[in-house]
Amino acid sequence: MKVHQIQVGNMQNFSYIVEDEDTCEAIIIDPSWDLIELEMIIKKNNLKIKYIVNTHHHFDHTLGNEAMVESTKAPVIQHESSELKHDITVKDGDFIEFGNSKLKILHTPGHSQDSICLVGDGKIFSGDTLFVGNCGRIDLPGGSAKDLYHSLFDVLYNLDENLVMYSGHNYGHSETSTLGQEKITNHVMQKRTEQQFIDVMG
Repeated sequence: MKVHQIQVGNMQNFSYIVEDEDTCEAIIIDPSWDLIELEMIIKKNNLKIKYIVNTHHHFDHTLGNEAMVESTKAPVIQHESSELKHDITVKDGDFIEFGNSKLKILHTPGHSQDSICLVGDGKIFSGDTLFVGNCGRIDLPGGSAKDLYHSLFDVLYNLDENLVMYSGHNYGHSETSTLGQEKITNHVMQKRTEQQFIDVMG
């Protein structure tokens, strides 16, 4: 599974094209600004886009949906609690399959109600649930420090520490990390009680 990580827009968003190298089938995660860059990667690698996947509904992760649907004819996948227009609904534990690759859906609310992470082939696409050195904000509609606490500590904390993390924004000191590294260095991943976490998040 090959990852094309593209920084887009003025909010330091990451869009991703995840390619199954056996078959040239691929998915797009969070298409936003600078769609021409995505188009160039698709063309250069002769990729067939099977799905467009959004890690959550916020505009900076979904802005490019319609244009990419038009150019790729791929359906849009979102979590079942998303209220945005999409074609395929997923829930926790579902798999997205393309070529010989597959990614498992983990529902990780907190930054938003419909936030998901995608895990497979030694990788985690963490959206705005977890960044390098930080986590997504909780002060937007649908945000919840309590939900985020349980997403981080009941879900992500227990995953393989070697998973390479690809997040939704380039907000850290590096473009990727590992879950193990984040458990050591990321202040939001330090073990504390739910109430302590809520206090820290303000």
